[in-house]
Amino acid sequence: MLSPSALELAQTLVRINTVSANSNLELIHFVRDALAGLGVRSRLTYNADRSKANLFATLGEGKPAGIILSGHTDTVPWDGQDWTVDPLGATVQDGRLAGGDREPRLYGRGSADMKGFIAIALAHAQHFVDSPAPFAIHLALSYDEEVGCFGVKELIADMRDAGVRPLACLVGEPTSMVPAIAHKGVYRYKCCVRGKEAHSSLTPQSVNAIEMAARVVGRLRDMAEDLERTEPRYAGFDVPFSTISVGQFHGGIADNVVPRDAEFRYEFRDLPTADAARLQAQVVAHARGLEPAMKQVAPEAGFRFETICEIPSFLGSRDDAITRLAQRLSGEPGTTLVAFGTEAGLFKNAGIPTVVCGPGSILQAHQPDEYVSLAQLERCETFMKQLAATREFH
Repeated sequence: MLSPSALELAQTLVRINTVSANSNLELIHFVRDALAGLGVRSRLTYNADRSKANLFATLGEGKPAGIILSGHTDTVPWDGQDWTVDPLGATVQDGRLAGGDREPRLYGRGSADMKGFIAIALAHAQHFVDSPAPFAIHLALSYDEEVGCFGVKELIADMRDAGVRPLACLVGEPTSMVPAIAHKGVYRYKCCVRGKEAHSSLTPQSVNAIEMAARVVGRLRDMAEDLERTEPRYAGFDVPFSTISVGQFHGGIADNVVPRDAEFRYEFRDLPTADAARLQAQVVAHARGLEPAMKQVAPEAGFRFETICEIPSFLGSRDDAITRLAQRLSGEPGTTLVAFGTEAGLFKNAGIPTVVCGPGSILQAHQPDEYVSLAQLERCETFMKQLAATREFH
């Protein structure tokens, strides 16, 4: 059975509003103070206006190296979603399974993604401090994962500057406690098109920004169809090839005004075997090829690209020691791949062997009435207890 103290911690964290648009300092300070009560010092790294912070703490100071338990503190908003419970209420109540059975669940924004994991790790901080393991446990909490994995980049840089060289990293995103060894990348960009306005009866004297943008959007669609036709499949993903999609398009002010400005946003979800930078270079090259004709009419016309986020894909290995450890502690003999992006690729690119494994399901994340079952939290608690008792890592 899940310990009452772990459940209480999970409820406390869910009740703190850490939607990405808000500060996360209340949660960070809560964790910092809880760890300080155990004699553990935390390192905080801040965003530019110091409204948000990462936390890095070592449980078992003095041991030669450690395993990172990584979690993000921010959540997505719930505006416009049809909730039947308070998103910040951290309500525990029974839910009905497909077969009619009932299971107790913790409801609330972030319960699955991913405050449940953070709470279980924090609940076992004293166990990690007292652990006989030859390695320490590093608790790493980040900000702004949901909007682009921005905080963890600062956390990793600070860790490197401090001379911390971890053995491995476990990212506790919701995988139903099945170790995940790969996910796609997420690369998002904004394209701003400047044309030249004119009365719609005088189109030869104008540059139609919407039409120029549409030519690039068409190129993106052609690229997406080419990937679907020709890219080698990566078995295990729901969609076993890289995808490209346009998510937003804005432009124009009136039917009888040739639009001067247009803007659209698009993303690549690339396989670990793909090259997102090459895909983006193709898009930019296509746009640059359209500019000479635009500038003949209006020298100021053209395309401008902005990076929204670049979250690298992740590819671990079944043979990594951290994967084998996660399998052993979770009781799951296999591994999985996940469709969603995480911070795992950034840790892996920093030279840290990484696996993704945490309680709850991504099917509940970002949804109205988000929840994590208490059974999943109990499995995570068993995982943490066994991790604290581990005497070797190889």
